[in-house]
Amino acid sequence: MNVSEKKNTNSVTHFILLGFPSSPERQLLYFGLFSAAYTLTLMGNTAIACAVLGDRRLHTPMYIFLGNFSLVEICYVTTTVPNLLANFLSTTKSISFVSCFAQFYFFFSFGCDEGFYLCILAFDRFLAICRPLHYPRIMNRQLCTGLVVFGWLSGFTTFLMPVVFISQLPYCGPNIINHFVCDPVPIMMLSCSEDTTTQFIYSTFSSVFMIGTFLFILCSYALVILAVLRMPSKASKSKAFSTCASHLAVVFFFFGSILVMYVSPGSTHPVEVQKTVTLFYSVVTPLLNPLIYSLRNKEMKAALRKVFGYESLLTKHKSEIVGT
Repeated sequence: MNVSEKKNTNSVTHFILLGFPSSPERQLLYFGLFSAAYTLTLMGNTAIACAVLGDRRLHTPMYIFLGNFSLVEICYVTTTVPNLLANFLSTTKSISFVSCFAQFYFFFSFGCDEGFYLCILAFDRFLAICRPLHYPRIMNRQLCTGLVVFGWLSGFTTFLMPVVFISQLPYCGPNIINHFVCDPVPIMMLSCSEDTTTQFIYSTFSSVFMIGTFLFILCSYALVILAVLRMPSKASKSKAFSTCASHLAVVFFFFGSILVMYVSPGSTHPVEVQKTVTLFYSVVTPLLNPLIYSLRNKEMKAALRKVFGYESLLTKHKSEIVGT
């Protein structure tokens, strides 16, 4: 079946996202919980981005990457949660064909950006700890800027081909997606014909990206840990382990769930398991990341206090106490 024939058999103009079917009262409860989670996620990641921007002590590659990673998180969670909140209050729960694939594209693009930024953070820590004497020369302004641009743009090219191919499949009904997001696996299941080529392309892109980035990160931190263990100073070991532990926690939260879901799209997962896992990496992980990075990092906590005025208030309070 060629592309023109596929388009002619496509009679679906919108999809129905079932989300989390329940009573109206529980839908309102869900709306409140997810609204709070979304607000806290925006506040936490915005706080980190503002701290990096506003404190010159954080104008180093690691914190620049971390600030951009927080901005990616904001974009990532915004691709799904606002529509999810609208569906909690909607009776139709419909999303247009174009909007569904736009959500699919941006959700996976920003998800890829997040994975690439985790790779960039791992590479930065590898250079800083394993090649400390060469770090300033290697991680110069040009490389730092290039990695920031790469982190933002790479995801938008990685999944462009799979999205185009899946959108060209014939859809002639039904149009009900038992999910809260336009996920590619349930979308492909709604196609009138089984296109093994499209499934293979999607599976290949997903597998190469997720396994490749995950192995790169694991290898980088394995070398970092070996270098840390050889450090003579206990204080240096503690600081390096604290930073790496924060990064690794985010890595395992993010990759641990998506590897289960998307490396083998042909595998069958119970619908509720799919929703729960997707909910974890798309909503819960962006909520936890600011806490993980800020609570375990003294420089970040100091910058947050300075940017949001706590440091000046504390200094003023101490001076008042001394004056009395």
